[in-house]
Amino acid sequence: MVKNAVGREVPSEINGQRFKPFAGVGKTLPEGRRAGSLVRMAPRGRSKVLNSLEEAIRKVGLEDGMTVSFHHHLRNGDYVVNMVMETIRKMGIKNIRVFPTALFPVHKPLVPMLTDGTIRRIEGSMNGPLGEATSYGAMRETAVLRSHSGRVRAVETGEVKIDVAFIAAPTADPYGNLNGVDGPSACGPLAYGMVDAYHADHTVAITDHLVSYPAHPISIYQHMIDYVVPVEKIGDPAGIMSGTLRITTSPSRLKIARYALEIIDRVALRDGFSFQAGAGGISLAVTKFLGDLMKKRGIKASFINGGVTKYVVDMLHEGLVDVVFDGQAFDLDAVRSLKEDMNHIETPLAMYGNPHSSGGIVNMLDVGVLGATEVDVDFNVNVNTHSDGLLLHGIGGHQEVAAGSALTIVTVPLYRYRVPVIRESVTTVTTPGEVIDVVVTERGIAINPKRDDILEAMRGSKVPIYDIQDLQKKAERICGKPQEPDVEDEIIAAIMWRDGTVIDVVRKVKKH
Repeated sequence: MVKNAVGREVPSEINGQRFKPFAGVGKTLPEGRRAGSLVRMAPRGRSKVLNSLEEAIRKVGLEDGMTVSFHHHLRNGDYVVNMVMETIRKMGIKNIRVFPTALFPVHKPLVPMLTDGTIRRIEGSMNGPLGEATSYGAMRETAVLRSHSGRVRAVETGEVKIDVAFIAAPTADPYGNLNGVDGPSACGPLAYGMVDAYHADHTVAITDHLVSYPAHPISIYQHMIDYVVPVEKIGDPAGIMSGTLRITTSPSRLKIARYALEIIDRVALRDGFSFQAGAGGISLAVTKFLGDLMKKRGIKASFINGGVTKYVVDMLHEGLVDVVFDGQAFDLDAVRSLKEDMNHIETPLAMYGNPHSSGGIVNMLDVGVLGATEVDVDFNVNVNTHSDGLLLHGIGGHQEVAAGSALTIVTVPLYRYRVPVIRESVTTVTTPGEVIDVVVTERGIAINPKRDDILEAMRGSKVPIYDIQDLQKKAERICGKPQEPDVEDEIIAAIMWRDGTVIDVVRKVKKH
């Protein structure tokens, strides 16, 4: 174990593979070359359409110990992960490394596979039951969690080799052209699966909407696809709306959104600015309030980036923004807009924010608004674990937005369920405090001391400004000092910074 730049003890070896400790933002430079995949061919006359998943798995030569990957555009409505993994289990294939972009409560059927020998480990975000099971030690090897673009970097550098990528395709033609905007299970972009399709040794598309050649528009192209498997249903598109997708009605949460808006107005709001906000209740309120203010001021944004909701689509169609860059649709309005509006652009995750590339969209952001489960007095942010130590959430694009945005705002309540959110030390460091500029709560805001310019811009504002230590003390006066999680020494998961270094670990939670 070695101490990294945020003071956490982390291993230098995980699952037999060497990793460097987090050294600070921008301190670990890229090295090596981009990795490739197997050379293969599909001669004229060879059909790519197969009758079953079992046939596809046999043809691609999936064996014990290999790595399979999935994308999560169908979110909590996805059927493909369970369908594929159950087929693998029934075929008696063991010790699989599962490499998803994210898993959700719908994927609970994988929990028994952690202990029956089917899955040796998961390297990807686990939202809900799989994360909880892992917290209690169900996984035989150490889980590895990466940000969305950190995952792309890992594939492109060869840090992770995908043997077979399984792509949930709302539309496919017999030769493997895919899109996500047509068909009964339309989910919008297929951006998360692009790097998998390009770099995997074999790629299998699974679709419930097989159309005549050529399918169009095309998100993932035919030359990346080995086989196409038609099935009855790949998922429930209503499930992409999992999570909070309504503007908060809580007076305290609305106050947080208005404080965030005031900061954006004083620091960044101008013609041609750019921003990213998420799909949580507070973030949606910030987006709505910002759109109203832009209309009032006659201001137009150059672009909005990230997961897209109806509120972002409305801004595009009202002429408040030139371009929407879309890596993930969070509702069906976003799916329709991606299909119909040429200024709504599907964005590969490599372009979104791979730190070891020639530049991501996040580097062009003026404002990023993010959430957290915890924040500490050093501005470090936790989005992975709760205060009880349970691993229940993924990283998503949190690290990318925080590192790339000129102004990074974290919006959180001072406490949840009588547990302080602003703490002396976060349970798990996901994003280091050096890239967090302002923390906004309903009781006031804290500005990172490194950002004198923001402090100056906020002079004269009615928004209460505190040292972050004062916010932490306020939370403790209301809720009491939080209990430390009851954990063992065993490491059950490693949290990676986007450059491939280890920023923190998650330890096994004791069962009582």
